[in-house]
Amino acid sequence: MHIIGNFIGGQITYSASNETIPVYDPATGTVVRELTQSTSEEVAEAITVAHEALSAWSKTSPLRRARVLFNFKELIEQYRNPLAELIISEHGKVWSDAQSELTRGLEVVEFSCGIPHLIKGEYSANVGPGIDSYSLMQPVGVVAGITPFNFPAMVPLWMFPIALACGNTFVLKPSALDPSEVVRMAELLKEAGLPDGVFNVVHCSNVNAEQLYKDPRIAAVSFVGSSSVAEYIYKIASAHGKRVQAFGAAKNHAIVMPDADLEATVKAIMGGAFGSAGERCMALPVVVAVGEETADKLITHLTPLIKNLRVGPGIHKDREENDMGPVVSTAHQKKVLSYIDKGEQEGAKLVVDGRCNFQILGLNCEEGYYVGGTLFDHVTPEMVIWREEIFGPVLSIMRTPDYASALQLVNSHEFGNGSTIFTRQGHIAREFVQNVEAGMVGINVPVPVPMAFHSFGGWKRSVFGALNMHGPDGVRFYTRMKTVTSRWSNGQQTDSEFSMPTLG
Repeated sequence: MHIIGNFIGGQITYSASNETIPVYDPATGTVVRELTQSTSEEVAEAITVAHEALSAWSKTSPLRRARVLFNFKELIEQYRNPLAELIISEHGKVWSDAQSELTRGLEVVEFSCGIPHLIKGEYSANVGPGIDSYSLMQPVGVVAGITPFNFPAMVPLWMFPIALACGNTFVLKPSALDPSEVVRMAELLKEAGLPDGVFNVVHCSNVNAEQLYKDPRIAAVSFVGSSSVAEYIYKIASAHGKRVQAFGAAKNHAIVMPDADLEATVKAIMGGAFGSAGERCMALPVVVAVGEETADKLITHLTPLIKNLRVGPGIHKDREENDMGPVVSTAHQKKVLSYIDKGEQEGAKLVVDGRCNFQILGLNCEEGYYVGGTLFDHVTPEMVIWREEIFGPVLSIMRTPDYASALQLVNSHEFGNGSTIFTRQGHIAREFVQNVEAGMVGINVPVPVPMAFHSFGGWKRSVFGALNMHGPDGVRFYTRMKTVTSRWSNGQQTDSEFSMPTLG
């Protein structure tokens, strides 16, 4: 059995505790690897190594740092098929989704390669007599990243390339459900020319991971996960003087207007709701239909498509690719199925039942962690399936009489990650953009995830911290600004000034 170790100081290391936990293939439920769990001392060692590497790396020119990332980008492209297979074997995504995850991560690497331009600062000459003013963008120090299971490649790639490009060192704790991807990327970073100790991966319990947001040598923390944990880490890390960006749960909504292009909207909803088995923080689990006729049309068109979803393993030889793979674990499968039970108990109309709608190609239904596509109608705000993030292939239809009530419904939710509207009316779309309470907004787009050169982040309880991920906010998060006011003497004597200096 292959053992997954830490990556500390430029090499694979294994815990002295000999404590391991199994890593499963969600498509079959079989153990494919074992993961070593680090001791508290070994987590501290990873922080020490990163701290010791900081001085030299932070003084390395931005151009040289960018060249390492250029090399890293080429290596990911060279090995993208094996990397995709690794994602599938531990997460369960279908092949095209694993490839797309790598592409979206690579876009941040490409953005980071422009770091000499992104941190060049500002300069103002002659702000006063013989006085110039300029700013420097300098690294914050050692950065910790704690990442979720749903994007084992993309979410880490949204963090560490920008952090490294800005001159920081990094300690990453991935999810124990699919930990191999970041260890392989650490090896590729070393091959790309990254000095030992600059990027480290450590596997540990949640208790031992607290060092990553309490240790005084850690300057900043980036987290993605549930809102309760995000809020906890934000409060604790902030209390320990750290800069924090902590991203939590989501419950994204699509308002469908009566004039929307029905065929295009239905296709968009299918991809947004059921892509990656719904395990996306930008998934589309709720559709708010404006008008009874709109809702009825959506139900009529969505029902056969959901019933005919191809559900099965991420890689299936000699057959057309499946639409949807398994969810990540048996515990998560039980959780998603319990939400379907709850929705039915609370009175939502179960149109397509994912508990029995398995069309798993070539497999027994009890193998792997599968949930079929599920559709609820007549969902109301009092129901748990409306309030809570399910993080699975469950789509809810809510009915409202008009646009105003639809917008009010969307804005009443505690999460504000993403929202979208499907309409042909420009003035309605514009009004929606201005007034919806969400950080990422789509118009006739089901999953409005920004490109790498814009920033990703939600509102309300979907995010804790002032700065978002990647794009300009990512650069600001991983740097500190230093502003310099400079005057060089020309040899002439000046009198002392005892009032507040005014340079103009």
